[in-house]
Amino acid sequence: MTALSLPDIFLAVYAIFNSIAFLIFANDKRKARNNAWRTPENLLLLVAAFGPFGAYAAMLIFRHKTRKLKFYLVPVFLIAHVVAIIYLLR
Repeated sequence: MTALSLPDIFLAVYAIFNSIAFLIFANDKRKARNNAWRTPENLLLLVAAFGPFGAYAAMLIFRHKTRKLKFYLVPVFLIAHVVAIIYLLR
């Protein structure tokens, strides 16, 4: 059995962050439909800052928080992550 390299671990953790972001946004949409207690918007934005791919995917799939002005930051987070990934890979 081989040891995992640092890039492999980073990729796994990054995938987990994005999956968690997706699930948190999806759960908040479910709560919105059921008039239940909601996830605070600042927490959603914090989650989106660490997992923008999952957050943005959930926003598009569930049509959640797409009209709120402050959630226009999510695509900005996504672009920042893409730029950082490209920078790190060269």
